[in-house]
Amino acid sequence: MAEKKSADFEKSLGRLEELVDEMESGELSLEDMIKHFEEGSSLVELCSKKLNEVEQKIEKLVKKEGELKEVPFETDEVE
Repeated sequence: MAEKKSADFEKSLGRLEELVDEMESGELSLEDMIKHFEEGSSLVELCSKKLNEVEQKIEKLVKKEGELKEVPFETDEVE
């Protein structure tokens, strides 16, 4: 089942990249741009949710001093 979730994430991310490329091409009508934006927004939400789930699992599995403890997941993100 983990492979399916990973495949779904990869498929969603790939589709999101396609949408961005098509939008950046400048060849879409305004209506198509809106449709692409709406689909892309849904995909961003889906990917974000999956990444948050993975982050929570990592936090739970970080091993410290011989026992599993929850440790905040650190990123290079600047706030």
